[in-house]
Amino acid sequence: MKYLIIVETTETGYSAYSPDLPGCIATGATREETEENMRQAVDFHLEGLRLEGLSCPPAKSYSAIVEIPA
Repeated sequence: MKYLIIVETTETGYSAYSPDLPGCIATGATREETEENMRQAVDFHLEGLRLEGLSCPPAKSYSAIVEIPA
C-alpha cells in the first residue's frame, strides 16, 4: 500500500504527515531520517487500526506542482 506523505522543514529539522492518515506524524533531523520515521509511523498506525478491527483507509491524496508565471 502506498500513502502520500508531506515533508516540511522546521526550525530543528523536518516533520512529516500523511493527509490520508489523520494523526499519523513523524519528525527527524534529516529528510532521510524523517522519511524512515514516517514509514514506521504509518506501519504502526495501520497495525493499530487492524487491531481495533478497523479497515485501512484508502490512499486518496496525490501531489501536484503548479507553475505560476513570475
